[in-house]
Amino acid sequence: MTTAFVFPGQGAQTIGMGRDLAGAYPAARAVFEEVDDALGEKLSDLIWNGEQDALTLTQNAQPALMATSLAAMRALEAEGITLERASFVAGHSLGEYTALAAAGSISIEDTARLLRTRGKAMQEAVPVGIGAMAALLGLDFAAATEVAAEAAQGEVCQAANDNDPGQVVISGHKDAVERALVIAKEKGAKRAVLLPVSAPFHCALMEPAAAVMAEALSHVDIASPAVPLVANVQAEAVSSGQVISNLLVDQVTGSVRWRESVSWMAANGVTEIWEIGAGKALCGMIRRIDKSIATRNIGTSADIAAALKG
Repeated sequence: MTTAFVFPGQGAQTIGMGRDLAGAYPAARAVFEEVDDALGEKLSDLIWNGEQDALTLTQNAQPALMATSLAAMRALEAEGITLERASFVAGHSLGEYTALAAAGSISIEDTARLLRTRGKAMQEAVPVGIGAMAALLGLDFAAATEVAAEAAQGEVCQAANDNDPGQVVISGHKDAVERALVIAKEKGAKRAVLLPVSAPFHCALMEPAAAVMAEALSHVDIASPAVPLVANVQAEAVSSGQVISNLLVDQVTGSVRWRESVSWMAANGVTEIWEIGAGKALCGMIRRIDKSIATRNIGTSADIAAALKG
């Protein structure tokens, strides 16, 4: 089998994630300690013992999810399943940073600080209540893009996440997104619902955050990843550190082309994808994109034990 490792984005966070990995694998615990040190706070205590509302804050959720995924990756490596097993890595939104850290492109410390900066910048880019995001279910990307364009009426309304053939997330001004909900239902969407997010990610309203990330990334050396990255905004593999740095800036305002990314990997020989970290959302999307791809979740010690058994 040709394998890809993928890493989840915001929304997968839960209190207690990664705790059993840290207890079972010293290498996994070391990841949480490195992130704590990089941020100058006990993020691990929030992850394992805090309140869900605090963990869900963008500036906390992003480095927390990265830490949990990398802890799972280190635990796998401790059992002899290394990155060399994968032909490609990819991540959904913030998961792209995790993929790059897993592939040795960015240090864990720099990744933690970049994600803390990214989370704060994305949260602060738009005042609370001005923006919104919504999931359109039962419409493909082309139809959802038409809905967003019709709803915009001079405001921002864009397709933000092309998740799978029947799930597209739109983002923009709250009034425009709410108009899109009505239009989407008129055009045959099975469901059209606002999402409980704190800011309108992956749209033009995030331009202030993109500027912050351009500055932050200019101070970080991004090496060529050990395994090619299938980039969100490009939906194909890239290995140049400088190109990746530019794409990470573009990603703040650009669409996450997840459906296309998975299809690209399948077209380039991938037959098996492992989702490494909290939750199972990406595996669900992958199965809806291409049923021929085998999927596996690696988020707990039990998941690793199952993987070792084959």
